[in-house]
Amino acid sequence: MHLPPVEILTLPNGDARVEWRRSARARRVSLRIDPRVGSVVVTLPPRASRGAGVALLMSHADWVADRLAALPDHVSFADGALVPICGVPYRIRHVPQRRGGAWIDGDELHVAGGNEFVRRRVADFLRLEARRRLSALVTVKATMAELNPRRLVVKDTCSRWGSCAPDGSLAFSWRLVMAPEFVQDYVTAHEVAHLQHMDHGPRFWALVDRLTPHTGAAIPWLRTEGARLLRMG
Repeated sequence: MHLPPVEILTLPNGDARVEWRRSARARRVSLRIDPRVGSVVVTLPPRASRGAGVALLMSHADWVADRLAALPDHVSFADGALVPICGVPYRIRHVPQRRGGAWIDGDELHVAGGNEFVRRRVADFLRLEARRRLSALVTVKATMAELNPRRLVVKDTCSRWGSCAPDGSLAFSWRLVMAPEFVQDYVTAHEVAHLQHMDHGPRFWALVDRLTPHTGAAIPWLRTEGARLLRMG
């Protein structure tokens, strides 16, 4: 059954950008908000129809409208915009006459080349910076816990800041580089602790507390400020 990947649907509270997904693992129709682009993601089981997804959207129109309205404003990586790095704001400054990609100069993030490359070069810079900083933190935490992660991946996610696979691979959102350092410290400690404890039981949290002192501050920060990082790019 063909599904349009994206469409604009008119709900009782206004138009919404809807992304359709079909999953062999899904057992029921589900909704979630992707804050990165401000869309509603509808996931359907293999045999479910588009109509079933539309019906769920209509029955949850108020929830969808409230969640979309609560999203922070989108901030594009463009000349003059402010982008946080480790919680410190830097102003993007386009310097077309220069070469070298992107680099920090004082309180500015300079970006060389044509205007059409600014967004991608800022994102590339942040991804590389995220890998450098998070890799260093993981090394410290893993050494403290006497654990050995298999590998580290930095990617763009909309629902998790970090994850630990059963094979010992760690993955992190590159957007963490925009969060304050104490948040990065907590998230890396959390995922390293999962190398030993895959649940969230008392022994897991005891290990997290041994690896970082920032749990109490970082969790509420991510709850209140995390969506802002997802709206940048």
